[in-house]
Amino acid sequence: MNYKQIDSGVEGPLVLVSAGVHGDEYEPMLAALALLEALPGKLVKGRVWIVTVVNESAYERARRYGSDGLDLARICPGEVNGSASQVAAARISELIPQADYFVDMHTGGVMYDIAPLAGYMLHPSEDVLEKQRKMALAFNLPIVWGTEHRPEGRTLSIARDAGVPAIYLEYGGGTGVRTQVAEAYKHGFINMLKSLGMVDGPVLEQSAAERFWVEDSRPDSGFLQGKMPSPADGIFVAEVTLGEQVRAGQRWGKIINPLTGDSVEVVADISGIAFLQRVLVKVNKGDALGGILPIEKPGKIEIYG
Repeated sequence: MNYKQIDSGVEGPLVLVSAGVHGDEYEPMLAALALLEALPGKLVKGRVWIVTVVNESAYERARRYGSDGLDLARICPGEVNGSASQVAAARISELIPQADYFVDMHTGGVMYDIAPLAGYMLHPSEDVLEKQRKMALAFNLPIVWGTEHRPEGRTLSIARDAGVPAIYLEYGGGTGVRTQVAEAYKHGFINMLKSLGMVDGPVLEQSAAERFWVEDSRPDSGFLQGKMPSPADGIFVAEVTLGEQVRAGQRWGKIINPLTGDSVEVVADISGIAFLQRVLVKVNKGDALGGILPIEKPGKIEIYG
């Protein structure tokens, strides 16, 4: 794993942006390449470090995990003399504390489709937390999501411990390439740089009437893989769409077992906006089928754990 630097030649913040923590999330990689083309000559102060593929082993396998079967987003700070994913985790973990700001770009991979969102940990430092909020808002995505700060092993865990303001992005997933995801990330990142005074030009600001903003400090509030576990093995047939307002008890879909013909109904566990949907349709019992943010209209809510 290597990074490429864009240097304005003028003293200022160092911003680190990464893609490819998971090997099946391609639009962030394309966004990183687009930034390498777009930023030279635009920076008026500071530096940007761009990592196009953090876990090259996972990318070569076209999977979330590396050749060692490890999820890099669970093993930071890694091990410099370890397996492929552990070494990649160690390298990105060495870069993050050197930065003044950190952005980690993701999608749902081949398994999930995710509504566009910018997320962050609810950092114990109010100063860091406020900077993270401003970073997330600068991307002008329809969902802003702050979650509890205790998870370990993440890139954002490294940033948290180093006091580096950090956010992550999620948008899209499934098979094929959605160019709108890469474009949204590129333009959002440049807008964030404008908000930091690193690129000239007006900062675009989304209307609060267009934004669903949730800050949820409950334990595991940001753990996507634990959302709405499947009650059975089989083929998942979804009956809701991303962005749809759903009610607790509403049908989310069904699981059909083609070996037995059995069908099991899946219902929404809470009311709110559907932001996560399983798109890899073969599921095992316990697999996450989707996620709902507990907010029913644009605005900001806070949920305390």
